[in-house]
Amino acid sequence: MKKYLALTAIDLRLALRDRSVLFFNYAFPLIFFFGLAGLLHAERSGAIPLVVTSVLVIGVLGNGLFGAGIRAVVEREQNILRRFKVTPITPVPLLVASVVTGLLLYVPAVLLIIGMAHAFYSLPVPDRPISLLLFLLLGAAAFRAIGLIVAAVANSMQESNIIVQILYMPMLFLSGVTFPASMLPRWAQEVSQFLPAAYLATGVESILTRHETLADNWKPSGALLITLVIGLFIAARLFRWEKDERVKGSAKLWVAAVLAPFVALGIGQLRTSDQIVRNRVLWRQLQRNDAFLIRNARVFVGDGRILDPASVLVRKSRIEAVFESAGPDPGTLKVDTVEGSGKTVLPGLIDVHVHLGAPGGAYSDPKEYSAEDNEGRALLQYLYCGVTAVRSTGDFLDHSLALRKRVADGEIQAAQLFLTGPLFTTAGGHGTEYLSWLPAPARAAAEAQFVRTPKSPEEAQQQVRELKSAGVDGIKAVLETGRTGMLFARMDLAMFRAAANESRACQLPLAVHTGSAQDVSDAVEAGASSIEHGSFADVIPDDLFQHMARSGISYDPTLSVLEGFHDVSAGRDDLLQRSLVRQVLPQKLLSGTRAALAAGKYTNGERAAGLQSAMHVAEDNLRRAWKAGVPLVTGSDAGNTLVFHGPAVHRELQLWVAAGIPPTVALQAATRNAAQLLGTGSRLGLVAPGYDATLLVVDGDPTREISSTERISMVIFQGERVRRAELFDPAKNPLK
Repeated sequence: MKKYLALTAIDLRLALRDRSVLFFNYAFPLIFFFGLAGLLHAERSGAIPLVVTSVLVIGVLGNGLFGAGIRAVVEREQNILRRFKVTPITPVPLLVASVVTGLLLYVPAVLLIIGMAHAFYSLPVPDRPISLLLFLLLGAAAFRAIGLIVAAVANSMQESNIIVQILYMPMLFLSGVTFPASMLPRWAQEVSQFLPAAYLATGVESILTRHETLADNWKPSGALLITLVIGLFIAARLFRWEKDERVKGSAKLWVAAVLAPFVALGIGQLRTSDQIVRNRVLWRQLQRNDAFLIRNARVFVGDGRILDPASVLVRKSRIEAVFESAGPDPGTLKVDTVEGSGKTVLPGLIDVHVHLGAPGGAYSDPKEYSAEDNEGRALLQYLYCGVTAVRSTGDFLDHSLALRKRVADGEIQAAQLFLTGPLFTTAGGHGTEYLSWLPAPARAAAEAQFVRTPKSPEEAQQQVRELKSAGVDGIKAVLETGRTGMLFARMDLAMFRAAANESRACQLPLAVHTGSAQDVSDAVEAGASSIEHGSFADVIPDDLFQHMARSGISYDPTLSVLEGFHDVSAGRDDLLQRSLVRQVLPQKLLSGTRAALAAGKYTNGERAAGLQSAMHVAEDNLRRAWKAGVPLVTGSDAGNTLVFHGPAVHRELQLWVAAGIPPTVALQAATRNAAQLLGTGSRLGLVAPGYDATLLVVDGDPTREISSTERISMVIFQGERVRRAELFDPAKNPLK
């Protein structure tokens, strides 16, 4: 042990006497740190974790590849190593001393950079400091070992420099060190999965920003440890004391051999792409840490209040402050400025009743449609349209849960997803007809994902508990007998009430699909959280609405679905001409739907007249619900014919106003009320300090002209200014 300590002390003293070592270990990182922070406007962009990661990982590369890879060759060529040869010492203590010296030189640089980031750019003190330091030291030791192999196989300074550059440059530019990996072309991201520096950068940033530990990064940590052991072993075997000792050119292949652990990781990543996904999530989080001030705008708060003029300060994905004026000078706040004159800021819109798996139209070739692909695409369309949260009220369970997680993690930039899970209905009840055409085996599998048809109250309760364990956000049940020509079996009330009681016990909101006033009455009596559709067939009594108001039961009239059915029956394509519809729909869906309407296959004048009458009933029920004080929420039933994902809730608002609902009431239903129904009223639905910076900025004043909600100027999702044009680019926002 004494010789190890003595050699380390000697090596450290020699390094500290070398001004170039001090410059590149301490002065250069600081220069790079402040330069990169200034370039990225880290004081307002939230990019400081990226800056710190870049500087620390570049320090690891320099410390290992240049500090060991070139310095050891210099010592051999200057006959310094030759002097050790005559002493009773083996190469191992020299190599270990070199690694330890590198670590001792690197630790102060880590502390210096993190200290500067905290002092000048408000980087939070890492809450996993031990994990961060150990991970960095493991990386530094592994790269030091790689550098020692370079020194062992290089016959001259020129050779070592060439080998170091061959290793250094790809890691510098393709591993997410100089540029965020998610900004690189796909091929470069695939290549980066084979580079040690890529895993080091991802791990450091994840520990800094996602509160991960060393255990969370066990794969790269294990690969770095194996690299260290292999590197020291090979370096010891190839060690040369004198410059005249030469090695064959083939010996340089040992440099590739030491990278074998990361080659193995890269091969595995080609199948899973976990590393690419992690980088995408980190990039999304970085974007959400932006800081900016929207000033001189009109603000619809969400609860009916209007502030004009007002300014909204966004920082680190939250609304930090709302000023009832132009607000302070952005320069003093160290934030970017967004001019809001002539615009209105309101909470992101919410659609509480959608079916993501249904497209809302027809494809000319049915093979072009996939329910699972449609779900992801639909969520992109919603975000594009400023609808930042939706509730799925009937889609396949497992895929919806997986999609919700991908969105929540930031892997996909799309609207936030809530889901009620499979529909509680009965054999032959509404919901089962969509699967009746499938062959028996396929139908059984689909029904397990889409419906629940309990045979006893106990089974209904058990099914609710199972869905609670699966992670649904609510329960949906169906009470409807249909209409002439399309009759359904109605769910037994004993089963329905059992499901309702268990939903309440599990604290899951219960959405009830109703078709008549009697259905509404039964749902209200059972303690429903929301009435979906209400009644298109008859008048809902005023006393029932008053009961709903007292109980806080929400009313979702879904006028859009009636309009869609009417227009199909009338052979009208007006809804296809709307600007937002044409912007977001896939071209094949747009043209296929237009062709189907033109063919007149679904035109039925008598049915169109009946649906027009149903619309009058629905509008009257909506007006009386509002006057009774019932909490109103906006649901479109998107996915049904001509009710397209994204634009539909804008149309729903327009239909409400046309029916006599004040614009501010309609807007509150689509923001504050909807958020409360979803159980997120403490963070969504208001433009207020502490709430998520999930906002819609539009040109004009939707409190006077409701169609202004479609004149979208900006969508902000959890603090990130959404690049709407890039949402449908699979290279930048891949669904698969």
